[in-house]
Amino acid sequence: MIDSLQAIGQIAAGGLEAQSTRLRIVSENIANARSTGNTAGADPYSRKTVLFQAQLDRELGASAVSIKGLSTDKSPFRIEYDPGHPAADESGNVKLPNVDMLVEMADMREATRSYEANLQMMKQARSMISMTIDLLRGS
Repeated sequence: MIDSLQAIGQIAAGGLEAQSTRLRIVSENIANARSTGNTAGADPYSRKTVLFQAQLDRELGASAVSIKGLSTDKSPFRIEYDPGHPAADESGNVKLPNVDMLVEMADMREATRSYEANLQMMKQARSMISMTIDLLRGS
């Protein structure tokens, strides 16, 4: 059986890893917000999303978060009239990625806060372990 303070650290570490992946995907979406197809009428970059799952860790005796996988957003691409663009179709329309910067920024903010919360949990668990060791030394 694992110590409950160590379990806190391991659960928080799983959360850190999940939120780190989420931040990487949000960054990728933002970087490709204007990436169009290479040829006329081709589909542009499609927004990616992260799928989370709760996973029971029998050793910890607790549920931890993990990444189930990545998915692509099925929402329609934005259409913009720009006949001079290399990816414009015969009517002058260009398909743009289905990336909404407002949604991405909100997602980034939420992921950052979740990352910070998990980091704070790890710091608190480390502090509690250190205080326990100090108490044991004193007796």
